[in-house]
Amino acid sequence: MTDPIRIYLGLGANLGERAANLAAARAALPPPVRCLRASRVYETAPWGYQDQPAFLNQVLEAQTELEPLDLLAHLKAIEANLGRTPTFRFGPRVIDIDILFYGEQVIARAGLTIPHPLLAQRPFVLVPLAELAPQLRHPLNGQTIQELASAIDTSGVEVYHG
Repeated sequence: MTDPIRIYLGLGANLGERAANLAAARAALPPPVRCLRASRVYETAPWGYQDQPAFLNQVLEAQTELEPLDLLAHLKAIEANLGRTPTFRFGPRVIDIDILFYGEQVIARAGLTIPHPLLAQRPFVLVPLAELAPQLRHPLNGQTIQELASAIDTSGVEVYHG
């Protein structure tokens, strides 16, 4: 058995009962993914495609013994079980679970890029990630999450009070 790897996951939902969808995704992660800490939930304006409802976003710090592709398969199964259906790039979704970091590994293969390739451009990921791990360094550019978050406009990311 391998040692658990520390991972960071980004969760997002903008259809249906958004907060309940995030909670259901968190609840579905174990046993192969164990959540260590969760950021607060943030409400954010849509990114990439604007004509859709606001999102709720959250970042989880977790551990897993799953290999990256097995982790991806587990997350995609959770999304499908919670009712996610394919739409279009950056479109609305019941739930989205992205692998942001998998230890310090850099992975670039068809269907899986880690660290998440758009992480440094996404305030809805950087704000909750900076809450959990401000000094975490991006393995490709060497910047901390706090430095990345400070370099973009995060004004549209607000703590969600339900």
